[in-house]
Amino acid sequence: MTAVPVPPIPTAQAVDGARLLGELRQAFIRYVVLPSPQAADAVALWTAATHAQPAWEHAPRLAVVSPLKRCGKSRLLDVVAETCHAPLITINATIAAVVRSIGADPPTLLVDEADTLWGTRKQADTNEDLRGLLNAGHQRNRPMLRWDVTSRTAEQLDTFAMALLAAIGELPDTIMDRAVVIRMRRRAPGEQVDPYRTRRDAPPLNQLRDRLAAWARAHLRELQQAAPAMPLEDRAADTWEPLIAIADLAEGDWPARARDAAATMTQAEAQQEEDTSAGVRLLADLRQIFEAADAEALYTTTILDRLHKLEDAPWADWYGRPLSTRELAKLLRPYQVRSKSVREHGTGASLKGYARADLHDAWQRYVVPTPQTTHATQKEEPAAQAPRPDVADAHPSSDTSATSRPAVSDVSQGPEASATGLTWDVAHVADVAAPATSNGNGWRYDQSLVPCAACGTGTSNRAPSGRPLHLACDTRTTAEGPHHG
Repeated sequence: MTAVPVPPIPTAQAVDGARLLGELRQAFIRYVVLPSPQAADAVALWTAATHAQPAWEHAPRLAVVSPLKRCGKSRLLDVVAETCHAPLITINATIAAVVRSIGADPPTLLVDEADTLWGTRKQADTNEDLRGLLNAGHQRNRPMLRWDVTSRTAEQLDTFAMALLAAIGELPDTIMDRAVVIRMRRRAPGEQVDPYRTRRDAPPLNQLRDRLAAWARAHLRELQQAAPAMPLEDRAADTWEPLIAIADLAEGDWPARARDAAATMTQAEAQQEEDTSAGVRLLADLRQIFEAADAEALYTTTILDRLHKLEDAPWADWYGRPLSTRELAKLLRPYQVRSKSVREHGTGASLKGYARADLHDAWQRYVVPTPQTTHATQKEEPAAQAPRPDVADAHPSSDTSATSRPAVSDVSQGPEASATGLTWDVAHVADVAAPATSNGNGWRYDQSLVPCAACGTGTSNRAPSGRPLHLACDTRTTAEGPHHG
């Protein structure tokens, strides 16, 4: 029986890099539906770059995020784990164990369900060291310092390592800013992938991994000295440089594809940030519109008309055209605000619109109060505090005191200091007295301004009997409230 000759394993120099990257890309799209061709190119380039980590100045993160579960994040991590360099899965690993696993030839950190690490404030505080490690490890020569109690010396622990993080929702901004971001989504009915089984599918992926390693390791010096022309600047250029250097080494159409992926995906992330900030701006403008209209509900057409008329706002020229109904709904959806049938000012036909009550929670969470809105809020819901006609009323002096304190009416006539010497022009405090509250002396304060029974000027103070009396008319207080001598 004649033995079949075994072809020699090709040397790294003889490897067709473009074809090898094509095989890697095909392996990913076989098992995972990626959001775009550029995303598929980026994942393949990032995985190939893990095999040349000693050559890089920066270690890009791969942030695999999705709005919901069952979008393919874990399956993508499975394929990366079988094709990247020295995968280190960090589930339940302590920060000490992780940082001591990193050395001159670092592993590839794989963090699944990263949203459970920073999803709440308590979780974020607990895992702050891991976030610091991931931030520092993006750039070479950013060690973590630890004190060794045994040797009584300071240890400098390496942090430089490429990392993949999969999460539902957004990761911390400091990590996203250092990452190639893949925004996964659920498969549509017509999108099909092969089922993945580790026992059957891992061996051929491991063979592909070994070929990638041989090719990349043979060109470490060349990759270390590479200075590829970048379509990006600043930190985005730092993050994408290893991927583009790998593409340039592979040649073929990969250099053009890598740069297209870098430009397209970075622009998409910038747009994502702009849409998020635009949503906050929209919430603020909507609050202004609702307050000006003094309405509990407004039609969508009314809202759009008033948004388009706002000065120095982007809504009249939203990407070349006025903001539309559909775009308005899309911007408000992340804040759980949706349109419904409303009656504007409680009258008229029932049409699609938005209710103030549905927007209130988003305003409270995302919109910083401005002086104008704060003042308007005070008019609607006055502060629960009693007016101070003078210091004597607020803090009665003893009978032996020889000091008489001037009434607020005296202070309000000019920029004179109050009796305490700490306030100026405080007479207007009476205008914002809280409705139906008491100062402990039997007083009741209403929101409505009514004429004083004595002097006829507006006052929001009422005696217990209900008769309106102006505090500025007299400073003496009895069981019935202030009176005229």
